[in-house]
Amino acid sequence: MIDFEWLLFLAQLPATPSSLRVNVWRKLREAGSTSLQNGVWVLPQNPENALFLERLLATIKASGAGGQIFVVQGFDQSIHEDILARFKADREQEYGEFLEQCDAFIDEIEKETHLQKFTFAELEENEQNLTRLRKWIAKIQKRDFFSTEKSQEAVAAFQGCLQGLQNYTRQVYAQEGIESLPDVDRLSEDAGPEDRENQDD
Repeated sequence: MIDFEWLLFLAQLPATPSSLRVNVWRKLREAGSTSLQNGVWVLPQNPENALFLERLLATIKASGAGGQIFVVQGFDQSIHEDILARFKADREQEYGEFLEQCDAFIDEIEKETHLQKFTFAELEENEQNLTRLRKWIAKIQKRDFFSTEKSQEAVAAFQGCLQGLQNYTRQVYAQEGIESLPDVDRLSEDAGPEDRENQDD
């Protein structure tokens, strides 16, 4: 037996209406749970995850469906590693998608700089895009229980986006003849490895 405990969540949900099934799936994914098979989900054992599953189970039962929660251990090292690999694969995919959006953000800044589109309208749009990236990476970090390899790469990419926006902001303000700059750093205040903000996409 491996000295690491998992929370195993089994849900018995009706095929119709599909709204309950979809809602449960979304909540489990948002919490960072990984699926072992249809209707069987797992999370690392900790008080926060236990409370989440207890509340989810209460919601399911209130809807007339059912489920169970178990605290389990992998029978051997191979099972433990298989579950770990599933978690890491889920997060690696999310970080990969995030990195693609960071590249797109930098490309847009560079294009606007090349065209000298230094306007407050473009600046506001870029600030909104950076805020979305900040919220996105905070959500991924919250469910990255095992600090996957791309986590630091994603943080560095976000910081690159922040720096790009800071440079663009200076050019917009210079274009408008304004000397004082806004506090662009506020957009990154929650984008650290310890961030645990839980917001919607």
